[in-house]
Amino acid sequence: MNRESAWYKKNSLRFTAGGFAIFVIFQVCDLIIHRFILWSSFSSLASICRPDLMSYMWIMCAGSLLFSFLMMYIFIKGYEDRGVLEGVRFGLLLGTVTAGMAALYQYVLYPVPFYLALQWFGLQLVKFVLAGIAAGAIYRPMPEDDRDEDQEDMDIV
Repeated sequence: MNRESAWYKKNSLRFTAGGFAIFVIFQVCDLIIHRFILWSSFSSLASICRPDLMSYMWIMCAGSLLFSFLMMYIFIKGYEDRGVLEGVRFGLLLGTVTAGMAALYQYVLYPVPFYLALQWFGLQLVKFVLAGIAAGAIYRPMPEDDRDEDQEDMDIV
């Protein structure tokens, strides 16, 4: 294990807190985006949605929880100790990749108007920036003095 890597120096408590904070941000932002901001646009697309859509929402929630912790993991792997601005940059980069590709694919695959795909991208990008800010504000590596010598045996990566 590389003792200089950010993952070796990780702070498990802050990793967990950051993962849950990102999850809460995702859930609140998705509620605001889909229920209030884009609701009228989505209602016109009801014919292409599953009739039993709500029975599948638990899958989206579980996926969002998993993605939140993966996002925090990626943040830690590239951690540079630059605080909130690092979180903004991280949110912009990850949001551009994920939300950009998702909006593009939705536009190509489904009869979604271009303006809706563009709104979707912009709002999702804001969500990712907020999540990145949370990651940057919450995460700090464990101080050298507090690190357990046996931690190396417990690390996965």
